[in-house]
This record gives sequence, C-alpha cells and structure tokens, in this order.
Amino acid sequence: MYRSALSALLAHWMRHKLQLFSLIVGLALATALWSGVQAINSEARDSYDRAASALGQDQLERLVMADGSPVPVSVYAELRRAGWRVSPVIEGSVDLAEGSARLVGIDPLTAPPQANAPALTDEDDPTRFLIEGLLIASPELAPRIPAELGAIETSSSIAVDTILTDISTAAERFGQTNPSYLLVAATQPADLPPLSEVASLQRVAGENPSDIARLTDSFHLNLTAFGLLSFAVGLFIVHAAIGLAFEQRRATFRTLRALGVPLRSLITLLAVELATFAIIAGLIGIALGYAIAAALLPNVAGTLRGLYGADVTGQLNFDALWAAAALGISLAGAAIAGAQALSRVARLPILAPAQPRAWARASAKALRRQSAAAAGLLALSVALAIFGSSLLAGFACLACLLVGAALALPGLLTWALDQAARFGQTALGEWLFADTRQQVPGLSLALMALLLALAANIGVGTMVGSFRGTFTGWLDQRLAAELYVSARSEAQAEDVRAFLEPRSDALLPIWSVETRISGLPAEVFGIVDHETYRNHWPLLDAEANVWDRIADGSGALINEQLARRDDLSPGDVVELEPSWTLPVVGIYSDYGNPSGQAIVADASLEARHPDIPKLRLAVRVDPEDAPALAEALRARFDLPGQGVINQDEIKQFSMNMFEQTFRVTGALNVLTLGVAAFAMLASLLTLASMRLPQLAPVWALGLTRAKLARFELARTLILALLTWVISIPVGLLLAWVLLSVVNVEAFGWKLPMEIFPSDWFRLGGLALLAACLATLWPIRSLARTPPSALLKVFAHER
Repeated sequence: MYRSALSALLAHWMRHKLQLFSLIVGLALATALWSGVQAINSEARDSYDRAASALGQDQLERLVMADGSPVPVSVYAELRRAGWRVSPVIEGSVDLAEGSARLVGIDPLTAPPQANAPALTDEDDPTRFLIEGLLIASPELAPRIPAELGAIETSSSIAVDTILTDISTAAERFGQTNPSYLLVAATQPADLPPLSEVASLQRVAGENPSDIARLTDSFHLNLTAFGLLSFAVGLFIVHAAIGLAFEQRRATFRTLRALGVPLRSLITLLAVELATFAIIAGLIGIALGYAIAAALLPNVAGTLRGLYGADVTGQLNFDALWAAAALGISLAGAAIAGAQALSRVARLPILAPAQPRAWARASAKALRRQSAAAAGLLALSVALAIFGSSLLAGFACLACLLVGAALALPGLLTWALDQAARFGQTALGEWLFADTRQQVPGLSLALMALLLALAANIGVGTMVGSFRGTFTGWLDQRLAAELYVSARSEAQAEDVRAFLEPRSDALLPIWSVETRISGLPAEVFGIVDHETYRNHWPLLDAEANVWDRIADGSGALINEQLARRDDLSPGDVVELEPSWTLPVVGIYSDYGNPSGQAIVADASLEARHPDIPKLRLAVRVDPEDAPALAEALRARFDLPGQGVINQDEIKQFSMNMFEQTFRVTGALNVLTLGVAAFAMLASLLTLASMRLPQLAPVWALGLTRAKLARFELARTLILALLTWVISIPVGLLLAWVLLSVVNVEAFGWKLPMEIFPSDWFRLGGLALLAACLATLWPIRSLARTPPSALLKVFAHER
C-alpha cells in the first residue's frame, strides 16, 4: 500500500516537471549561496589558524636595532655568551611568478620551540635544509616559486605568504651577513643580566595570534548575514513550490485517505519525499556553492589582506565539514519550507482537502496570524534598534525588520489594491484590480522574495554610496600633503630632510609606536604643530583649543573606533601605555581602520621613545612641483617606487581597496535579485494552468486571448511596482540599521546616511524588467491557449 501511495504522490511531479525543477533549483540556489559564504569563511579562518601556528616567531618578542638596520653578529654573540636564549633570523621579500612572498631564514639549532623549525633527524636528512638550501612553503604558494630559488617542499602548516629556509640560504639570497632581528625564547634563565648592560637593542612585543581573528570576526559575521539573506530568498521559491504542489494534490490526499492510508503514514511519505528532494538539491547546491566561493574568494582575500593584514589564500580547498553543513542546511530548508503545508494536511478533516473553501479559510487564518507576526517582529526590530548594544542585537534587528516586512507584504498589497480599485473607471479596470488582489496569496511568496532582494539592494547600495561619498571627502582631508616619503634608515632620513627643507613648504614627520590599549593592538602617533592638521584634520568631537592642548602635550586625540570601543569622550582619560595617561581632548574619524589609534604631540612621544627612527615624512609643496620633486628624490637617494608616493596614488589605492571590500556584497545582491526573479517565474508558470477558471468567463464575454495576455502582464507589473514602492522604505531602514547600528558595533565608526533616488528608479526598472521576463512565458502560453481548452472550463462543475 505504501509503495502505491508513494507512487501516486510522485506522479504529481512527473506531470508537473516545471514545479519539480523550481523546487530543486530553488533549494539548490538557497543552499549554494549559504554554503558558498560558509566556505569562504571556513577558508579564511583556516588561514588565520595556519598563520598563527606556522611561524611561532611572530608571537615571540624580538630584539631589533633602533634605526631598523640589521643586528651585528657580534651583538648576537655577546648576548649568547651572557646567557640570553636568542636566535637569529634573516628576513626579506622575494619576487614570485605572481606577486611576492616573505622569505624567512632561521637557525634551526637555536630557534625556540615556538618557531616551528623543521625537525633535524636522520629520517628527514637535515643536510637538505642546512646545506642544500631547501625551501618550505604552503601547497598554495609552492607552484608560484621560481625553480631557480631552490628545491621546494610543501607543508600545510606554513603560512600562505611565507617561505621558510635555513638562515645561511637567506643570507646568500639577500647578500646579508647580519641577522634582521633576534628572536627571544619564551623562557629565559633566571639570572640573566639586563638587556641594557649587554647590548643596545630594543624589545618589540610579539603578535597576539587571536588579534586577527578578533578583528575579522565582524567581517565574517557580515558575510554570514548576507548568506542567510540569500538563503531566505531562495527558500521562498521552495516554500511557494511546495505550497502550490500541496494545493494541487488535494484530491490525491482525499483519495489516499479514503482508501485507508493513515494520516500519520501520509505525512511520513510526504516528509520522505521532501527529504529526497532536499538531498538531491543539497548535492547540487554544494557544487554551485563551491563555484561561487572559488569565484569570490580572491576578492575576499584581498579585502582581508588590505584591511586587516590577514594573509588568506586566494584558492579554495574542499572541506567535508562545510559540505556536510550545506547538506544539513538543505534538509533544514526543506523542513522549514514544508512545515506549513504538512501541518495544514495534519489539521484538516479527512474530506476537507477536497473542498476549496476549507483551504481558503485555512489560508485566511494563516494570513491573519502572519499579519500579527509581522507587527510583532517590526515592533521587536524597533526595540532592538533603540536598546540593543551588540553586533548580535544589530543583526537580530535586521532580521526582524526584513522578515517582518516580508510577512506584512501581502496585507499591504491587498490594502493598496483595494484603494486602487476605487479609481477603476470601467468594468474591466475594476476586474483587473479585483483579479490582481485575488492572485496575491498565490504570488505572495515570490513577491516576498522580490521585496527582500530589492530592499537588500537599496539598503546595501545606500550604505556603499554613503561610505563612498564620506570616504572620498575624508581622504581629501586626511591626505592633505602632496608627497609622502619613506627612507630606509635614520641616516638616510636625515639626508632626505636636509634635501627637502629648501625645496618644500613644510616637512611633517609621520611616526608611531605600537601599543595595546584595553588589551587590543593600537598605535600612538606623534605630530608637530602645523596648520595642515589644524585646517584639515577631520574631528567629530573636540574640546575648546584642542590643537593648542595637543601642541603643549596636555591632551590626546583618539580615533572613533577607540572612543566607541572604550566608551570615551572628550574629558575622559585614556591609558596609552602603562604609566602614561592623558585626557582625551578630541575624537577624529578614521574610516577603514579596525584598530584603536591616538595622536599626541611629537615631543611627548619622543620623550618616551627616543630611539624609534623617524623614517616617514609628509611633504607640503606646490602641487605643480610635486611630480618633479618626487623624481628628484628617487634619483638622488635611490628610493624604491613606494618610497616616494603622491596623494593621488594613495587615494587611488584606498578607493580600490574600498571597491574590493564591497564587491562581494554587491555580487551577493545581484545573485539574490536573480533568485527572486526566478521565484516569480516559477510561481507564474505554476499558477498559469490554475488561472483558466478565472479567465474563461472573461473570454466568453468577448475579451480576446491577446488582450487577456496583456492584462496578465499588467497584473504582474502592478504587483512588481507596488512591491518596489514598499521596498524603498524597507531598504532605507535597512541602510540606517547597517550604518548606525551594525557598522558601529562591527567596525567602530558611524557614517552619515545619504540617499540616492536615482538608484531606486534604476532598481525599479530592473524589477519591472525581471517581472516582464518572468511573465513572458505564461502570457505566451495564454495567448496560444486554444478556445477548446477555455470552453472545457464550463464543462466541469466548479
């Protein structure tokens, strides 16, 4: 019996292959967009873990020369004789077939355990590493290393941008005999003499391996949110397909129940059917998700590298964990989409499924519950926006806003069509609006998907546009100097300053020290008192005479990120270093920087760090003289291309990084809009055959099939147009939450919101175009429907 019952249920899909296609494709697309984002996040986090564990020397303290020059071998030997456990490292950059990489030469005999030096055992043939110049690199980097550099061995524990080799090989490669720096072992003998008595070196704190992960958490959470949005849009297709299939199988359910199939068995068979489709769609979605992730990962890697300094490979590795999670999300999506239909079958009496009025009453009750749920979610969204104080609360606010708006859409469309019907001048006009209102329940899920896609495009477009406008103006303020010069050493910096003084209007040193404020990485910059800062530096909040307070060393400026993170405002005290506190006299905007930053008087910083070299300069000069002066600097001091750059180059680099940062979200927006258009197509095609009973009487009254087709097109365009109108306030609210709530919690800065009406109309045109394309097939079929098919409608009892 159960085999026959399952065969009867599956026969529906064989007769309605388009429905089956939309169900499989919708679930596959939803799974693909979600799993693609998770694959990107998984690959990035794997890179962080590898970078944190591969070269432990990044986490160890270093001893460096104050002027940045290599450490003399004699100083290293003196430290070893004094009992200090230090190990030499020679580090530099090498050119590859594509880009460059960091070549790190270590001494495996003295390297601390955290440095992860290769084990020198007979099995591993230590001479290959010590004498033959073996290079060890990650599997992703190895193919890009030229063969002339030496023999290559791969290791998955090496960071993606690093090549590890013996120190003698690095010394020969760079023509350098002195170490670049010395690693300090984590444990040292108890009776060591003070460093100042043995050598004149500076100690540099190691990196905290959790810093990158903490800084990038917000970025990955943003990607996850867009993945969830894309998944939700795709799920509407599945929900619509399942709901319509259940509606069309009312007679089948009645017959099976009448033949003795228990209700529990019927529901079980339907669940098995859905699970089978979910597994098939999940496997397709995994393949599509892998392709999406592989296409987007290079942009994500560039963003993470540029914004956070995180080294992420641009190549995607298949991970069974996220593939299994994708299959699970596909099953979960099918369960969510089919839950309502299954519950309706379970609640209705045995003969009720054959009665259209019974299903209509159930739908009306569901619509009332849906409207109540929408009101509750929108109220909760407002409460979270006002009282929420975390990134999770921000995303919860977004979720409540979008889901609440989607649930409220059918009611809003019904109300709008009722109001429009009052202005109908003819019987056909009144029929058009009444018929359109009647079709809202059948198309509601596809229209919800369209609303979410349009709102997401408007919201993200507003956010990106606001960021672009603000960022461009901010760059013009921050990059006021015409040239930026970087010297190789303090001695060269002195010569550069002497050369520039008679040829420039002002020389502004750019130097800083790294510190930790409230346990997180931060920088403290020292500046001189100059009109460039007084006239151009963008301040968000400041006390009176702020620049005088900075000049006399009695106050500090902090960036917005630090102010929001530690809840600081002008008048509060900030601890820049242990035993160094200053009152906050102003807060400045610092877009694009994930870390805290402070600015103090140059003299104050120099008094605490007299040995830090000042290698960078901002040069004020006549803009027309800047190109010639830059060429003169390069020629006289043999500076590399990045040693002398003008403000236009920095702005171009910054804007390129900005565009790359939002390229991924833009791609996801395009994908969600495409999925929404497919949802409309699937719904319209499925409803086309069910529309004949409504259209046949109008045809019988004298309306031609071609005119009926034009009315069908008008009906779809009206619904798409109303959905677009409703999406505008939803999208603007979404943008406000992104800029004022999510962005503040995720990145630490707030942006002024700008609106771009021209983008709304362009998006509205795309929505109408998508609606036209989606309805072309159904209206073409209607226009070609033979009169006999329309006449048959009257032959059946309705």
